[in-house]
Amino acid sequence: MQSYSISPFASLIDNVKKLCVGCYAGDVSTMLDAVKQEKTTMTNPVLQQLVEMRGIETHYIDAWGKPAVISETSQTKLLNALGYNTHDKDAIVSQLHDEARRFWQSPLNPVQVLRQSDATLFTIRLPIELVTDSYTVAITTEKGQVFDHSFTPVDETLVNVAHIDEVEFHEYQIQLPLSLPMGYHTLALFVEGDDEALGYMRIIMAPSRCYIPEEIAKGKKLWGLSVQLYCVKSDTNWGMGDFSDLAYLIRNAANRGADFIGLNPIHALYPANPDACSPYGPSSRRWLNYLYLDVTALPCYEDPRVQSLVNDTEFQRKLNAVRQTDYVDYAGVAALKLAALTALFDAYYERYLTKNTRQRKAFAAFVQEGGESLDMLAVYDTLQEALAEEGKLSWGWPVFPESLSDYHKDGVAAYRKKHEKRVKFFMFLQWQAALQLQKASDVAVEAGMTIGLYRDLAVGVSEGSAEIWGNKDLYCIDASVGAPPDILGPLGQNWGLPPMDPHKLYEQQYQPIIDLFSSNMAGSGALRIDHVMALLRLWWVPKGDDAKDGGYVYYPVDDLLAILALESHRNKSLVIGEDLGTVPEEIREKLAENGVYSYRVFFFEQAEDGGFFSPSHYPVQSMSTLTTHDMPTLKGFWHCLDLELGKEIGLYPTEAILSQLYTDRHDNKQAILDTLHGHHSISEHISHDVNYVGMTTELNRGMQLHMATGSSALLSLQLEDWLEMDKPVNVPGTFNEYPNWRRKLSHTLQQIFNDETLDALAYKLTETRRKASTE
Repeated sequence: MQSYSISPFASLIDNVKKLCVGCYAGDVSTMLDAVKQEKTTMTNPVLQQLVEMRGIETHYIDAWGKPAVISETSQTKLLNALGYNTHDKDAIVSQLHDEARRFWQSPLNPVQVLRQSDATLFTIRLPIELVTDSYTVAITTEKGQVFDHSFTPVDETLVNVAHIDEVEFHEYQIQLPLSLPMGYHTLALFVEGDDEALGYMRIIMAPSRCYIPEEIAKGKKLWGLSVQLYCVKSDTNWGMGDFSDLAYLIRNAANRGADFIGLNPIHALYPANPDACSPYGPSSRRWLNYLYLDVTALPCYEDPRVQSLVNDTEFQRKLNAVRQTDYVDYAGVAALKLAALTALFDAYYERYLTKNTRQRKAFAAFVQEGGESLDMLAVYDTLQEALAEEGKLSWGWPVFPESLSDYHKDGVAAYRKKHEKRVKFFMFLQWQAALQLQKASDVAVEAGMTIGLYRDLAVGVSEGSAEIWGNKDLYCIDASVGAPPDILGPLGQNWGLPPMDPHKLYEQQYQPIIDLFSSNMAGSGALRIDHVMALLRLWWVPKGDDAKDGGYVYYPVDDLLAILALESHRNKSLVIGEDLGTVPEEIREKLAENGVYSYRVFFFEQAEDGGFFSPSHYPVQSMSTLTTHDMPTLKGFWHCLDLELGKEIGLYPTEAILSQLYTDRHDNKQAILDTLHGHHSISEHISHDVNYVGMTTELNRGMQLHMATGSSALLSLQLEDWLEMDKPVNVPGTFNEYPNWRRKLSHTLQQIFNDETLDALAYKLTETRRKASTE
């Protein structure tokens, strides 16, 4: 069987053809007979080909550079997760035959993705007796222009033949004599002279690579700060960072030379389950976390009913309590904000939404633009809240009552109608969150930041999420996304995020991924794609299995990169791909060719001899950083506090493993000192011997400025390291063992930007980056 090096298919369409046509001279019935005659195991050549055509990897290179094999058992379970009944020969026959019939009896593919440098091509499938007829296609661009083209299939290029139910079908490739603009266009197929369309397809025309701001293209080197917004402390917020804090951070960082502020994913989480707080396990990636709203900045906050509530003695006591904690009290913050927001919405509803007002029209426009996706999230939040208040199971749709277990059920429509005002409340929160985020982004534009905000797109959503509740066909809920065994996770990782079925994504004309790219680029100048390898392949773990027993499933990488490039141009958003972990060099090259910026972490950029590469050797087309949210801080790393913490919470099975980690850390620290001294990034006051060097302010600043001399176009530094903090915000591989996603910053924003030593650091960073731009 073929093993793929980069992608098992140049496009998903080719694999659909292989699946439907088979490899038996175009005779589908012959292929199906073969299934009946063989056992339903991987010794069956048709099941082997099904594995190949559904993009399930059989071999890969592991994190240690060694060949690894996906077991036949895992391959079979992945087929099961994709909806194939491999235990029943008759069922397989029926499934394959139905897929073949659907494919060949559909004249057009759902979607064709093209680059502007490509010829405008599409394919058509017809019974042989119809291929001599004349046809017309009408292409309507997204701006309403219409282009017509007439043709006779038999005069075009024949690319495939198949027999379905004793009928011979032909597939032809048609080249259109026109160039389409970038965008999303519709092609309709007609028999010449007939007004009723035989079928429709989407044509996506994309640029050759992602958008890059002119200043960066000309060589400007930027620096900026990365922040977990919920961790931010300020004199005004309600116990966690909010969008007003973000605007304050942007304005003050820009005044000190920063060109961007990087955020954690700010996706919608769970209003009725606030302690499900991981930004990487959201309910919906298209919408925002309402907890980032600054309630005091909303219209109608001054209403007497709202003021009476928030000035109540007990409310103020609770507000002061959540402000004083060192870790975000999500339940406490949510209770306060939801109470105030409910009172505020009641006032707003009476004042504006029951009358013919400008505000009512603006809200209606937002709701209309949000469409089914917004309605789905608002209904989900309303339903989950009600179930929680009744004391019923409510963590996600799998425990919802059967009549409400799917957004498209009649029971949900009836529920929505009955609770219409509360549904509007949650829509209102999304509207105001979008406005406050845009206001913060506008501050970046006004301050002259080259990028401004850069947002983060999570790789998936949690199992019980609204996003899955509203589109169950797209997600394979019998599997989870994760990672194979590697150095940091020798047993592999299971992230609890059901993956998208690549074939269903294609059938839905890629609209779900278009919506994700577009919505997360809104109000920002850059987008970081978490685990960018997801555009190529994802490690699927069958439900109930260990993470190491998963396997790779491939995605239509060329189509997805083309759509990413298109949305990046439409939104003028630079794209950064988090390409850490097991990443073939070929995919890094493909990402670079498509204008996606690589992600380079200092501690991972090591040579085989253990030395650390100079940042001046990093790719120009990259963002570099010292640490990430999944790593210890600089102080935590240097003082081995992460290893100490790992021992306390039981991360290391044996003392021998821990001892080796301490040894490796000592060696790495010595190698870091060697490279810092070798590049004169720290003074001779700091010893060359790691045994005599602790993490001091001088060493901390030296490491940050060392990175600033590098060749990467972008340098991102974490606020935690500016503040010389020691505790991490997240410990991978833990759940309740550590308070992940909760630890606040040690200083308020006002204290940070009144600190002369930090002002001096910002000035040096700006000057060092300016010099790096001219070298």
